[in-house]
Amino acid sequence: MYYLGIDLGSSSIKIALVEIDTGKSLGVVQEPEKEMVIYALKKGWAEQDPKDWWKHVCNGIHKIKESFDVTKEEIKGVGIAYQMHGLVLIDKEGNSLRNSIIWCDSRAVEIGNKAYEHIGKAICDNELLNSPANFTASKLKWVKDNEPENFKKLYKYMLPGDYIAFRLTNSVSTTISGLSEGVFWNFKKDTISKDILGYFNFSEELVPTIVDTFSNQGIVSKEGAVESGLEEGIPIYYRAGDQPNNALSLNVFNLGEVAATGGTSGVVYAITDNLSVKESSRVNNFAHVNYKKGGGKNIGKLLCINGAGIQYRWLLNNLAVSSYEEMNSLANEVMVGSDGVCVLPFGNGAERMLLNQDLGTRILNLDLNRHTKSHLCRAALEGVAFSFVYGIELMKSDGIETKVIRAGNDNLFRSKIFSNTIATLIGQEIEIYNTTGAIGAARACVISTQGFDKFTSFMENDHVMTYKPLADKEDYKKAYENWKKELELIIKA
Repeated sequence: MYYLGIDLGSSSIKIALVEIDTGKSLGVVQEPEKEMVIYALKKGWAEQDPKDWWKHVCNGIHKIKESFDVTKEEIKGVGIAYQMHGLVLIDKEGNSLRNSIIWCDSRAVEIGNKAYEHIGKAICDNELLNSPANFTASKLKWVKDNEPENFKKLYKYMLPGDYIAFRLTNSVSTTISGLSEGVFWNFKKDTISKDILGYFNFSEELVPTIVDTFSNQGIVSKEGAVESGLEEGIPIYYRAGDQPNNALSLNVFNLGEVAATGGTSGVVYAITDNLSVKESSRVNNFAHVNYKKGGGKNIGKLLCINGAGIQYRWLLNNLAVSSYEEMNSLANEVMVGSDGVCVLPFGNGAERMLLNQDLGTRILNLDLNRHTKSHLCRAALEGVAFSFVYGIELMKSDGIETKVIRAGNDNLFRSKIFSNTIATLIGQEIEIYNTTGAIGAARACVISTQGFDKFTSFMENDHVMTYKPLADKEDYKKAYENWKKELELIIKA
């Protein structure tokens, strides 16, 4: 018997099956095989059609059943992970009113900035734990101001994962974790924020029913079963945004545990119960998957680095190299510090941790008579690693204490140079595991039925290796200080 996990990303949807008793992954499929379309009608806009998500989810479920010869009767529950901060609007008939305004859409930045100013720094920092910024609440206000006819027809707003759960169950619900990622949750009062609803003039009736993250969140309806190929009546047991879900996938639940990812962008996600916020304009705070109203206040403090793996991919596409393996080999030919070459890898838009400055990528101190592509490869890896260290320093100033860092065995963390640089500079081991968001979402179903200990036992065979801080840190510290000096000179210019 199996649990099924859905991971709704902005480029594709991944579907996983895991054995209920062992947590062993049967396999993962992707739909569509090419990247999903992102519509950008204006500069800074990014939209996707929720109906396309549903189509690809259904295709993926049919594909994984066929690929691994699994019947619908063998699937006993569903877990959902999804791209955070998106906005989906439905009318009373359940029809989506417009494309989803997804996480990387920046049209509502000024709306969020004005909300922060008018609601007040004290309330936003101490009760919302975030600036409203460009999150779901601000996007909904944009629709209210710019598309009044759509807003007039609005029955409920949703996050992307809520929409998939709705299509499966025909019931409209969300979670506290989801509300917090839209900046609708007041952590101090442990309820929906009256300040946000009041400032934006939103009716509380627009908020979906709140369900627990680990619970029977609704059962697959007759219509949902026909379209998806799942059995009617099986429960949705779990739902969370992609970064909380990535932390869950890496068994990161407790204070001091940190999850890290090094994909196109980089993320550091640390668990804390500290409601004190110093860096709300640089670091975000969301209810973690095990946050309990009136109980455990586990908060996921999230720092995003837009310019991460995309920097290394740009080099792959523009240097005379054939693969990441070749680039890593070239980088290993150069000593720590890349002979003075510095790469500031901030070429993927405004960086929140740099107070939304858009610095672009900068390659500094390049000597055309001496330096080679080997130096560029190492400097790029070091530059992204240094940006992680810089971000972790910010988080520590915001009250984070790291006990363990865990990362998936993919993307940048597969690089020894990258992982050793971070581990050595922060003086912390980095544990690497074989898991994915879709597998984590499937495994999370067991928490609803058998608890956290059973889930943790699934991780025992996933550990790949551990990077330990190197004893000789001086060259790393010198290289990092040089990099940080170059960054701060540009920031202050």
